[in-house]
Order: sequence, then structure tokens, then C-alpha cells
Amino acid sequence: MAEAGSAATSLAASSHKTLSDQAYARLRNDIILGEFPPGAKLGIDQLRAAYAMGATPLREALHRLSAEDFVVVEGQRGFRVAEISARELRELTELRILIEGQALRESLQNSDDDWESRLVLAFHQLQKIEKQSEPDPVLWEARNNEFHLALISRCESRWLMRIYELLYDQHRRYRVIARVARAERDIHGEHGAMMDAALARDVKRLLSCHEAHIRNTVRSLEQVLDFTQ
Repeated sequence: MAEAGSAATSLAASSHKTLSDQAYARLRNDIILGEFPPGAKLGIDQLRAAYAMGATPLREALHRLSAEDFVVVEGQRGFRVAEISARELRELTELRILIEGQALRESLQNSDDDWESRLVLAFHQLQKIEKQSEPDPVLWEARNNEFHLALISRCESRWLMRIYELLYDQHRRYRVIARVARAERDIHGEHGAMMDAALARDVKRLLSCHEAHIRNTVRSLEQVLDFTQ
């Protein structure tokens, strides 16, 4: 009987963790995609209705997201989506250049034929989207993410990759909110330059192209986003 009770308790805990993980993943994605705009209240009753989940896993998810600065905890008043700002965008930019740059160095040092094949495929898939007259922004985001991940896929530092993911997704939130018109810059040319440098195993040139690419994105964002409100 004791073993049966222990098994039931373990199963309940596992089920609860799964619900909490699901709530976290869905909320995180919806915040990044702008379904909940910056500053929006995140009421538990509202979220229960939207996600058909209980209050406990939703609260746990919101607290996890607050640790990643996607959500702000307002004491007894509940939760809201983190605001955006010009200062934060610049901080994210500098950190992304630093962290992703280190990941690129390590990835190129460990690069092999499998890495090269993954990179070529990712670039090809991205290229097909970027050459369209009106690319699907959601599909472009997915292909862009795959390309950047392919570049750093041989980085073996777990901490670098975790920090990279957080910075990339925080940066992505700004891009989604801005809905930047990519036709104003040769973004395909920027990706192509990074691709050529990576295949040549030219770390210095790749880091230079990568930094220019990120800074061009920020300049585009600052032209669209209104931080005066």
C-alpha cells in the first residue's frame, strides 16, 4: 500500500510539473510574439480562461518568467508583461554581441562536416524565405533562428547556450513588436556574409559581420519603436 501511495504521489507531482512546464512554454511564446503587449496585466482568471489551466501552474509559470524578465511581479497586485525601453534594447544588444560572439568562436573551433551541413541547410531554408517578395514573418523568424543556432551549434558551453537563448528571445520580442520592414536593408546579404565567413572558418570576419548584423537590426528597431511613451 505504501508503495502504491508513493507511486500515486510521484505521478501527481509529475503531472503537475508537466502542466507548469506547458503553461510556462505557452506564456513565454505568447509574450515574445506580442499576444500580450508590454505592460499588459496578466490576470490569473484571464489566463485560466485563455489556456484552460488551473491557477497553480499558471502562477508558477509567471514566477519563472519573472526570473527571465519577461514578466514583472507587482506584489499583491499580480503580474504584468515587462515593458520595453531604448536602454534595455541597447543593453541586450551589447550582451548579445558579447555572448553570441563567444559562442561563435567556440563553435568554429569545434566545427566539422556535420556542422557545415547543418549550416548550409539552414542558410538554404532561410534564403528561400528572404528571396520572397512578401516573406511570412513567422516563418522568417523560425528560419532566422535556425540559421543563428546552426552557426553556434558546436559551442559546448551549456551556460553560454542558455544565456544566448534568453538574450535572443528578449531581442526577438523587440523585433516582433516593431514588425520591421526588412526591405529597407539587405538582410539576406548580411546573412550571406556571415555564412561565407563561417564556411571559411574566418573567426575575425565572422565576428565583424555578426556585430554589424546585430547593430543594423537595432538601428532598424529604433526607427520604428516609439520609446517616448
